[in-house]
Amino acid sequence: MELVLAKNKNHVAHQGSTLHSFSFRKYTRRLHLWLGLSLGVLLTIICLSGAMLVFYVEIDTWLHPELERSQLATDSSWDSALHTLNNTYPDKKGPWRIEVSDSKRAMSARYYNPVETRSEGFAPLMVWLSNDGLSVLREDYWGHYLVTWLYNLHYTLLFGEIGTIVIGYIGLATLLLLVSGLVSWWPKQGQWHRALKFKRRRSRIGLLYDWHKILGLASVIPLLLLVATGVMLSLPQETNKLLGLVFSPVQTTSKLSGVVNTTIQHTVPISAAITAARQAKVAKNGADLLQSHLAWIQTPDNSLSAQQFYTFRFQIPEDPSHRFPNTFVHVDAHSGQIINIFSAWKHGPANSIKGWLHALHNGSVGGLALRVLWVICGLIVFALFTLGFTRWRLRTGKNAPPALKI
Repeated sequence: MELVLAKNKNHVAHQGSTLHSFSFRKYTRRLHLWLGLSLGVLLTIICLSGAMLVFYVEIDTWLHPELERSQLATDSSWDSALHTLNNTYPDKKGPWRIEVSDSKRAMSARYYNPVETRSEGFAPLMVWLSNDGLSVLREDYWGHYLVTWLYNLHYTLLFGEIGTIVIGYIGLATLLLLVSGLVSWWPKQGQWHRALKFKRRRSRIGLLYDWHKILGLASVIPLLLLVATGVMLSLPQETNKLLGLVFSPVQTTSKLSGVVNTTIQHTVPISAAITAARQAKVAKNGADLLQSHLAWIQTPDNSLSAQQFYTFRFQIPEDPSHRFPNTFVHVDAHSGQIINIFSAWKHGPANSIKGWLHALHNGSVGGLALRVLWVICGLIVFALFTLGFTRWRLRTGKNAPPALKI
């Protein structure tokens, strides 16, 4: 009798466990379904625009072949470029940011917050110059031409700063979408082979499920990485707080302040300031920046409203980002002396994590192979939404309430 009662208890316990597991899986499937249906269109737009942006510099150059040059810019070219910019745009008294590229594309410069586009939020003046810096080849405003319009679509959904925050929270919901899909699929012990198998089915619904399953499993890890880095880039303040709680506070380059200049003083040329900046000691072994890649030059503010200095942005060996590295050297524009050095890589793991975000998100850290993979992931998201939506429509039909059939 006792043996029978024990067996009954075990059977009831097993049944309860099975019912609990079924109920949990049922609700995760429902969560996955409704997150996919509600976020699918926006997520597809974000991912397809992101896939194009992986090669946005190449696309823009392809659309503007006149920007292809036959020679590289040199240190002396930057002085000519600044002279040309000041003469061509005499009303632009603030700093210019000039990108230093090791390709043969035309030299590019940005002027942030021009009065012409002040009402548009972020819409700097973009200027491309010949690689000797002597002539302007093209000018436009950020967001007014294809690749930057795509960037705004991807990063803000064309809604400015509010859109960036919305993108961040869409990303958080997408992480839940991916995890709920994985949990819904997760097979029981001993059923892995069956769960991974692409079955021969006669029904269209079953075939759509298998394709959705296989594509989802193949892309879930890279998509988790892409979405997580995207969320952290879209919500920087929240990211800083989280990293500060887990590690140590995120450090940023300090804002330099000094006596406001009342008279125009002699400004050292960019080439001399670069020479001084490359003497900065950043590496632990005391090595300077002579062999490091210079990525950006910010010229002094000529409005005389603040201390005048150059800012040079370098990529050091441990920095994965070639275009937007995280080592800054400030050089006084009048004395030519280094006045401040900041390298994110010397300030703990929180800064190091943030330093990896951009290079991971755009795939540049992995070269051409990773960039191509990121493009494929963008296309897979479109395929997943199309497969999932089509299967939902087939299952629900025209009359059945969608919540009853998942």
